[in-house]
Amino acid sequence: MVDPKKIKFPVSTEDIKGLSAGDNVLISGEIVTARDKAHEMLYNERPDRSELPFDLEGALIYHCGPIVETKDKEHRIVAFGPTTSIRLEAYEAWVIENYGVKGIMGKGGMGKDTLTALREYGAAYFHAIGGAASYLAEKVVRIADVYKLDEFGMPEAMWLIQVRDFPAIVTMDPSGKSLHDSIRSESEKIYNDLISNSGE
Repeated sequence: MVDPKKIKFPVSTEDIKGLSAGDNVLISGEIVTARDKAHEMLYNERPDRSELPFDLEGALIYHCGPIVETKDKEHRIVAFGPTTSIRLEAYEAWVIENYGVKGIMGKGGMGKDTLTALREYGAAYFHAIGGAASYLAEKVVRIADVYKLDEFGMPEAMWLIQVRDFPAIVTMDPSGKSLHDSIRSESEKIYNDLISNSGE
């Protein structure tokens, strides 16, 4: 079995281009959570990069609504699982282009517009493990910052999180290959073959 590739965010375009669909990776460094409200804010309000409390250049955006425990004014992540990515398809290509994002992570993959942006701007999509929110929380080193917590609430706020050896799979790569599309095409072929042969 091939050892997972290790990658640290923020990352350069060259390092991202070394990844291919199907690669198992261990992610370390900083990642930023962003769900619906955060993407809507970035797209509709279009804040200048200098207006954000943390830089998205070379960053990994994680589609995640973390469960955060607060005690004595200290925050601690207790659940850190991915949410479905496709509902953010309307915004993601624009975010990648305009904020210099190099990684997107969630579950289920994304559509053609995001795949095109990954290829054009040298970025990748990472599929995180669904149903393992508590396990993934163990990969959190610390919460470095949070943005829009009072306005958006816990799951929708943008959390800047430091992680170590967070496991994921590259399923959409900078060359334009998508495992989601490949699996869908193969499944459709098998289905059509079964339907064709069922009348024999």
